[in-house]
Amino acid sequence: MAAGEGRAVLVTGASRGIGRAIARAFAGRGDRVAVHWGSSRERAEQVLAELPGEGHVLVQADMADAGAVGAMVDRAAEHLGRLDVLVNNAGVFTAHPPLSTSYEEWQSAWSRTLATNLVGAANATFRAVPHLIAAGGGAVVNVSSRGAFRGEPDNPAYGASKAGLNAFAQSMALALAPHGISVTCVAPGFVQTEMAREVLDGPGGDAVRAQSPFGRVARPEEVASAVLWLASPEARFSSGTVVDVNGASYLRS
Repeated sequence: MAAGEGRAVLVTGASRGIGRAIARAFAGRGDRVAVHWGSSRERAEQVLAELPGEGHVLVQADMADAGAVGAMVDRAAEHLGRLDVLVNNAGVFTAHPPLSTSYEEWQSAWSRTLATNLVGAANATFRAVPHLIAAGGGAVVNVSSRGAFRGEPDNPAYGASKAGLNAFAQSMALALAPHGISVTCVAPGFVQTEMAREVLDGPGGDAVRAQSPFGRVARPEEVASAVLWLASPEARFSSGTVVDVNGASYLRS
């Protein structure tokens, strides 16, 4: 990478919320970003239009489709000319309380959640590794969740998928360190996104905010800042780390 040249970064699930903030954060420091989208091209185009700098690109794939994910990663690297950073942010969150969900709904929730949140991230990482090695090393940052540690009683597949993502990241941290690639996770709690607006603006919003001694939930930009640091060369020796961004709403030993 030439002096002054920005990195090439692929952010999955970048069409809204945390992913959008992450894409903006990288672009803001001069990096070129591949904005991945799954189902809303219109939102992704809006994100692309608001990114500062040049050289950004849209890439699409259903994260539950292994073939599509592999092609999407290769396409991002081709358009950007290389790949220095992969951010596995894309995910789904489907309520399926065990005592009030049919067996068919239960199976569907588990299948879709694990295929997207865990296997999709694993496939994207696998496909990104040759590009990262070719670039001389880099970083993979996974967006996990505090739900991996505290449990998700109404969304057990989500909690399990994020716990699996943490374990996957640590395994890959060991495997890829000899190639100069760090693999880490950031684990947010509740975040002020479009998806969370119904809960935060509803009757239970105050209770959610009260979970943190700060009396609020995280801003997407705060999660993006953690991702930006974990992806930096200065954080390379923190490979295998899971960084909590939950406002002390859940503390783990």
